[in-house]
Amino acid sequence: MRLTQEQVNIIKRAVIDTFGDTASVWLFGSRVDDYKRGGDIDLLIETEETDVMRIVKTELAFMVKLQMQLGEQKIDVLVDYPTRKVTPPIFEVAKQTGILL
Repeated sequence: MRLTQEQVNIIKRAVIDTFGDTASVWLFGSRVDDYKRGGDIDLLIETEETDVMRIVKTELAFMVKLQMQLGEQKIDVLVDYPTRKVTPPIFEVAKQTGILL
């Protein structure tokens, strides 16, 4: 995994602070591979929240918090929630190939 322990801690703390302590976060994509270079930080967050408007606001708050603490970098975030009607295949790929932080 190509994140420092400090970066992992920042991500986990930002998830807890914004989505709550029941949320889970996976790192997936190129940052999982120790042999690759560069790449954005791809995250999948699972929340128990069901209100879509609240989820959108929370995701924005999460991104602001993360950018402020990690510095300006490319971060892609997917958010899964129980009332989602259609789950894109990338969500399952993220869970299968990613690392639960």
